[in-house]
Amino acid sequence: MSDHRLPPHTPLRTRSTGQSAHFRRSRGLARAIAIVAATATTLAGCSATATSGGSGSGPLTIGMSLPLTGAAADVAKSGYQGYKLWASQVNAAGGLLGRSVHLDVLDNGFDPNQTGTDYTRLISQNKDDLLLGTFSSLLNAPASAIAARQQMLYVEPSGGAASLFTRGFTNLFFAQPGTTASLPDLFVQWFGSLPADQRPKTAAYLTQDDPSASPAIAVFKTKLLALGVTQVYDQTYDPSTSNFDSIAAGVAHAQPDMVIQGAVSNDGAPFVRSLEKLNFSPKILFQTRAPADDTYPGAIGAKNTEGVFTAEAWSPKSTYTGNAAFVSAYTGMFGSPPDEDAANSYTAAQVLAAAVKAVGRIDQKALADWLHTHTVDTIVGPLKWDSTGDPIGTALLAQWQQGTLQVVAPKSAATSTTVVYPKPGWSN
Repeated sequence: MSDHRLPPHTPLRTRSTGQSAHFRRSRGLARAIAIVAATATTLAGCSATATSGGSGSGPLTIGMSLPLTGAAADVAKSGYQGYKLWASQVNAAGGLLGRSVHLDVLDNGFDPNQTGTDYTRLISQNKDDLLLGTFSSLLNAPASAIAARQQMLYVEPSGGAASLFTRGFTNLFFAQPGTTASLPDLFVQWFGSLPADQRPKTAAYLTQDDPSASPAIAVFKTKLLALGVTQVYDQTYDPSTSNFDSIAAGVAHAQPDMVIQGAVSNDGAPFVRSLEKLNFSPKILFQTRAPADDTYPGAIGAKNTEGVFTAEAWSPKSTYTGNAAFVSAYTGMFGSPPDEDAANSYTAAQVLAAAVKAVGRIDQKALADWLHTHTVDTIVGPLKWDSTGDPIGTALLAQWQQGTLQVVAPKSAATSTTVVYPKPGWSN
């Protein structure tokens, strides 16, 4: 969720973001985000402040800078397609404010500096009416800083690092159910519902050094400790790590009842394979992001997915308003089902459109004010935000069951009413 699928990041493929190979791989991304955001604010100060308008009669232009080339191109492709589907549907229905929608798309090559330059151009040179966000916290940091400086509404499809929402921006909105800070919530609620004598007593924690994964694991530690879980192993590994044999050996030696991994993308399956070689199978295995990737079952063995937990921002099976129609329309337009990145983009556009329709004009402050005080129905469910643009909610709790990734919480989105516990042992 949040930053779904990024390159060896990931966003984060956030598949959200699974994460395909993916965005997050940069070392010290948290520091990079802070530095780039500061640079972006300076850059933005060199251009004219965006003003509210909206009386134009030509196309309504929506600007965005996407990583169409580079390490995150796979995420950007499906994400861009989510935006394109939304625009085609809006135009077929008469456009926004009676104007046809035109997407003004630039390619940033997954470069945060280029991203900053692009959003400055979209606002000051191209004079776009509205903005939509890009992918990953790394890119959304400078983009949202420029939007804030230019007083433009900025709705992002991914980029859930908590640090993005501590900068005092009032025009930034994250179009997923929750950020990394709330990712553990539904799992912890389920864990706490178990009879005390049936709960695992010990846990091993490992995480990629990543601005979304690491904070999420820190929250797991704190909340599970409060429920009496003793930490017996703790390891943070570099994003470039590909061989997990030594880490898995340390985990197996500690003999935890439960393993929680901050996996960004292609670090989830290799760790499981290393556990399989040691024939060590915990009662509970929770991995962020990686289990939602299409390649995950094939990478670890389809039978070995049984009982593995993860968190998702979106599920193709959920019954939220418009979701089934979105899946059908996307599949019809592009020839394959949507992934989480496509859904996140579509959701961000839904949020933007809801504000425009409600306000009835392109007034950046009025649009942001409306979103701060209203709930928007989307394909990921009803979204509402606090004063920082942080969504008031949490990701879906999902679990692999009989070869399918099922949503087990919340009840409003559940596709399975049961939870597999304890996790079965590995199948040879």
